Amino acid sequence: MRLAFGRADMVITTGGLGPTYDDITKEIVAGYFGREMELHQPSLEAIKAIFARVAPGRELTKNNEKQAYMPVGAVIFANGRGTAPGLALEGGGKIAIMLPGPPGEMKAMFEESVRPFLRARTDTTLVSRTVHLFGIGESAVENVLHDAMVERRNPTIAPYAKVGEVQLRLTASAPSREEAARMLDPVEREVTGLFPEHVYGVDVGDMQTALVGLLREKGLTIGLCESCTGGMIAARLTEVPGASEVLRCGVVSYSNESKARLAGVSGRTIAAHGAVSGECALEMARGVREVSGAEVGLAVTGIAGPGGGTDEKPVGLVFVACAGPWGEKVIELRLSRGYKDERQNIRNLACLNAMNLVMREVWNNENT
Repeated sequence: MRLAFGRADMVITTGGLGPTYDDITKEIVAGYFGREMELHQPSLEAIKAIFARVAPGRELTKNNEKQAYMPVGAVIFANGRGTAPGLALEGGGKIAIMLPGPPGEMKAMFEESVRPFLRARTDTTLVSRTVHLFGIGESAVENVLHDAMVERRNPTIAPYAKVGEVQLRLTASAPSREEAARMLDPVEREVTGLFPEHVYGVDVGDMQTALVGLLREKGLTIGLCESCTGGMIAARLTEVPGASEVLRCGVVSYSNESKARLAGVSGRTIAAHGAVSGECALEMARGVREVSGAEVGLAVTGIAGPGGGTDEKPVGLVFVACAGPWGEKVIELRLSRGYKDERQNIRNLACLNAMNLVMREVWNNENT
């Protein structure tokens, strides 16, 4: 606590508010502020009420009462989803906020109690937007935006690297959310204009959410034929609410036989070019588009490793094909990076590249 408060005015903790001997967060924070612990009767009554509701007849033990003891002078945050109240303690220009550990309790308490508690202590608000970029590295993004990131104070631009993508968080501080939003508008236009081939959305969450949203917006459906990704694209799309409006079917054609039987890939194509080829990927995309009746067919085939590669077709070689009403496109990817978990990394990057290809094709041909 001394280390944290040595570099910040506010410290937020999660966890350690339970009934067992090793739940010591409140006691440690009370000691830091020089406060005694005392019984908070409203918290005790709330805990008793929870026991009476969820465990009728079960006796409230002394260690459960421990959760109702609070540092003197603390602001208590009621917990509507558990037995551990949260609290805030202030002193010497410092604020400690203690929240329960379970995410469902912690997130609800923050939104319902902590956010209003903090908002009352400031006359400004922060508004952030996240610009999502794919197919470009963090260093390349920083090279373009270096001066803007260094010189800007409000709004600010901050890069965050994730697997396969870069996120730019734009943040403005203003007396109101409306004013902060107005400050962000020109910065967002500037940033997205610098990376037109790489931005796939603003505040979209992730690639699959962006793809489902785009397909719904354009009234398009999609069919999937996956080999090396083994259904990962379908799994990700179905994580998104509303995916049933756009996803017609997903076929996992892992063997050559299934590629022929389920997706209509010609035996001559496999004999001439192999299952890992642009020609095979394109026939898979055409086939699943026809089988599913979707406007868009998307296919992936490749070598995820760790074995099975050759000099001609090494581990990490992946072909992605997209067939739509506007035409067809195949891309060749070399995704091996030498990571310890290379197989999973190759499959993950193949999924991201496949979803990104569909979005680019829709945008590039939206007037077709």
